Amino acid sequence: MRPTPRKALAAGALALAATAALVLPAPLATAAPDAACTPAQVVADGGFESGSTSWTPSSASVVTDRTGQSAHGGGFYAWLDGTGGTHTDTLSQSVTVPSGCASATLTFWLHIDTAETTSSTAYDKLTAKIGSTTLATWSNLDKNTGYVQKTFDVSAFAGQTVALAFTGTEDSSLQSSFVLDDIALNTADGTTPPADSTRTPVSPSYTVSLTSNTAGTVWTGHQSATFTNASATPLGEVHLRLWDNYHGTCSATPITVGNVTGGTAGALSVGCTALPITLSTPLAQGQSATIGFDLGISVPSGADRFGYDGAFSFIGNALPVLAVKDGAGWHLDPYTNNGESFYSLAADFRVTLDHPSTLLVPATGTSVDTPGTSGRTVTTATATQVRDFAWAAGPFSKISGTSAAGTPVNVYSVSGISAADAQSMLTTARTAVDAHAARFGAYPYGELDAVIDNNFWFGGMEYPGFVLDLVSTTALTHEIGHQWWYGIVGDDEYTSPWLDESFTDYATDLALGKTGTGCWSSVSWASSAEKITNSMAYWDTHSSRYSTVVYGYGKCALHDLRRLIGETAMTKLLKDYATAHRYGVSTTAEFKAAAQAATTTDLTSFWTTHRIEG
Repeated sequence: MRPTPRKALAAGALALAATAALVLPAPLATAAPDAACTPAQVVADGGFESGSTSWTPSSASVVTDRTGQSAHGGGFYAWLDGTGGTHTDTLSQSVTVPSGCASATLTFWLHIDTAETTSSTAYDKLTAKIGSTTLATWSNLDKNTGYVQKTFDVSAFAGQTVALAFTGTEDSSLQSSFVLDDIALNTADGTTPPADSTRTPVSPSYTVSLTSNTAGTVWTGHQSATFTNASATPLGEVHLRLWDNYHGTCSATPITVGNVTGGTAGALSVGCTALPITLSTPLAQGQSATIGFDLGISVPSGADRFGYDGAFSFIGNALPVLAVKDGAGWHLDPYTNNGESFYSLAADFRVTLDHPSTLLVPATGTSVDTPGTSGRTVTTATATQVRDFAWAAGPFSKISGTSAAGTPVNVYSVSGISAADAQSMLTTARTAVDAHAARFGAYPYGELDAVIDNNFWFGGMEYPGFVLDLVSTTALTHEIGHQWWYGIVGDDEYTSPWLDESFTDYATDLALGKTGTGCWSSVSWASSAEKITNSMAYWDTHSSRYSTVVYGYGKCALHDLRRLIGETAMTKLLKDYATAHRYGVSTTAEFKAAAQAATTTDLTSFWTTHRIEG
């Protein structure tokens, strides 16, 4: 979602010279591979689901499922400190890092909350070490809402058995809690990113049949999902994300799922946006299964990505989609209204929407209308290799055209949008889709639908082949850029929002002929904790800075990278990167590696100066 126009304008010019000093741990040397590598994850019970069996805690209360904190995934987690008095907790495990691998990466999820009120003094601290090397230290100053993933290169320890240790210390008053979960140490052979081989379930295929009420605000029917387990670990459950339950209450959810087949539904969690389903039979690697369920959708009032504005309904993120499991466990992050939490793998959708013929229904994918029962129309939308699905319903005004490269473009306008503004948006869309395709690869989604409503409180919202927007050339060019940066090149939008928003704002500048000259004219970092690569957990507690840093500083960093490595190298880097990750998932580490491979200039200081970590 693009921020409100006010926030977007706030992300203006910045000054690199004013960058606050950072004290960062020295990077560990990378050991050269000396034998054949078998990629592996070597931390035992990183999710603590077996209690402290594989860990050595300072007390029995460190590994726990007690109330007061919560797990990132599963039911157990490690809770260090939180006593409010002078106290030290430790947690450790001996790990053997295999030799012969090109890389070894330690990841874990960390949540910090504190009763300390200071904004300048680190009273309580958590230190992470491997062997005798300190990886990082956090304090009460790094408090956050929810979990943030931490990533460290530990390749220098290849062939060694070392202690992985965490130490939390509190002073004499005011508690600080350091909560850890889903710890993993993955090795890789240098050709396949560690997490890619373990993301599961893969190749989802969704079949949906829904019928609407007269207004298009209530939809009922059935959905099924077929998927395959890509992991060597048997898959005994899946999780459905019912994202739009954020817009209601757990006692009256806008999205209802019932009569589940192919498995047994558990209790809703994560604000009623996650539904676990235990499969009838666990899936071995390469095996597939299908679950089915009855589905109900009730659209709330409001000009939102899920809401209705008068006679016009906007239905984004309403279809349940499968959560992603990888080496860190299930990704069950909370909904954020400040940006996006949506992380899903590329999937195929076939969605049949039965609605009154008085309503036009633009949707993700390529749509075909056929006559239904008296006074009704059936719109069948088919989409391949998309990450989610959205549609709208209402008495829209529609105009159509085709881009110079042959992409069909439709603009659907609500009442009050002038014909001139609609035509301007059609022209913008036709130009933008070709400009982005020329830089990052062909547009793959058939037609492109843009739904225009100036009552949206946000600047715009992206879905595959379908965007919601105000009348704004910049905003529409940005949302269409998301067809590549999030749509074609996926990412974990909650953990790494910069990978879609910074890249899309950079792409928008290029499409509009802006070179980023003078981009850094008045930069001011809010704190040492503020980084371009921070997660939505951070930005939800620093919402006034989200647009400035992720959109503004992020795109300016990419302009700087272009100036550093050269126009030709940057153009090739992004096009090759988009091609290599087409329908896959991008990570910060992978982009940094690709950028380094594109130049002979050492980029280590560039990443540090621009606060790009991971």
